[in-house]
Amino acid sequence: MKTRSRSLFRRLVLTATAWTLVALIAVALALTTLFRNSVLRTLDDRLEAVALTLIATAERTSSGRIVPAQPPLDSRYNRAFQGLYWQINDIDDGEPGEVLGESESLLDEVIYISPSAFETALADFGQPVSYNTKGPDNQSLRVVIQGVELPGEVGRILAIAAEDRRPADAEVRRFAFVSIGVFLVFGVVLAAGVIVQVRIGLDPVFKMRDAVAEVREGRSERVEGDYPVELQPLGVELNSLLDHSREVVERARTHVGNLAHALKTPIAVLLNETSADDGELSSLVRRQTETMSRQVDHHLRRARAAAHAKAIGARCEVTPVVDDLTRTLNKIYARQAKSISADCEADLIFRGERQDLEEMVGNLCDNACKWAAGIVQLTAGLRDDGQIYLRVEDDGPGMDAGQREAALKRGVRLDEETPGTGLGLSIVVDLARVYGGELKLGVSQLGGLSAELHLPGRQR
Repeated sequence: MKTRSRSLFRRLVLTATAWTLVALIAVALALTTLFRNSVLRTLDDRLEAVALTLIATAERTSSGRIVPAQPPLDSRYNRAFQGLYWQINDIDDGEPGEVLGESESLLDEVIYISPSAFETALADFGQPVSYNTKGPDNQSLRVVIQGVELPGEVGRILAIAAEDRRPADAEVRRFAFVSIGVFLVFGVVLAAGVIVQVRIGLDPVFKMRDAVAEVREGRSERVEGDYPVELQPLGVELNSLLDHSREVVERARTHVGNLAHALKTPIAVLLNETSADDGELSSLVRRQTETMSRQVDHHLRRARAAAHAKAIGARCEVTPVVDDLTRTLNKIYARQAKSISADCEADLIFRGERQDLEEMVGNLCDNACKWAAGIVQLTAGLRDDGQIYLRVEDDGPGMDAGQREAALKRGVRLDEETPGTGLGLSIVVDLARVYGGELKLGVSQLGGLSAELHLPGRQR
């Protein structure tokens, strides 16, 4: 559950951050495009002003060339390949004619006239048309052409103004880099804000998760806390579910008790009726009735344990259970000079019903006392995987591997002379499995049998 909460937090943060980054990138691209268009518009306005100057001052010389009477004042027009150029072409039957005049910066080069731009200039005669092309010294040029018809000897001409657009492109790139940097910083700040916002927004959910865990661990009986209006119905439903679970468990306990009473009464009658008769039939009925009684006890106990294990919040302290058992068994086996000692870590909690823990530990200790020569030791602690362990060891004859395997089977008795039903260890195995635990048999350090029980639990 904790992992899923973290996943929800991560999913919300990543989704919000991704959309934020997409929005910021879109805004950065839009601003860069707008800035680029603005720079090109400024460049076009400047070139259009140059073209208008050429048109306004154009005059034909005695040699037949057409030059502006007042050429542009910028000195770069007079130095070769300095990035500023002008050119005047004749218009010959709808086609660009010969070059009639050019700036000194062109030297022996000419400005390429785009056919599509030329057609547009003819279609919108008198209106400037801009385009991009390659120019002298492999420069990237921004070009404005404008076709006009002047009076007198000048006639129809095409005025062309061009400028190296690389400085403008560099300015656009600088703006793009700066805007990306600014939006990147802005994005990081927004991402941090998203994390804080999502964490604050989900904090009540995390608190409710912890409250449910408290119930599950047995430290609380209900989901309590001050939650937002949106989560209050969920809290009410969870508490209703807990109440229903307890009601179902209590009903199951009642039914198990009723069933036990209903079955044990006729079984007791059969045993009483056959106890006074030593006939073959009576002995057979008595043995089968005793077997049936043991099986009924076993399965009713297992059904009760299953109901308890499914109860949410069941818990009990280990130390009081162990102390009560060791005190009782020491009294029972005192006449046989057998003693049982216990060493438990402090604050161990079993996540289950007390009577089930008493059943399991009691069976193990009682079995050890029956076989021990004189010493039984019980130790309990917390394992690395979070489960608790209860180890019962004795100084008896012990078992080999085959005997240990057989001892865990229901109804198997390795010594008919020792009192018992043969169900003790199998009952422990069944109860442990109901709670998700296990029982392991091994060799004790005292020389006898070691029975180690692993159960769900924790330290307080």
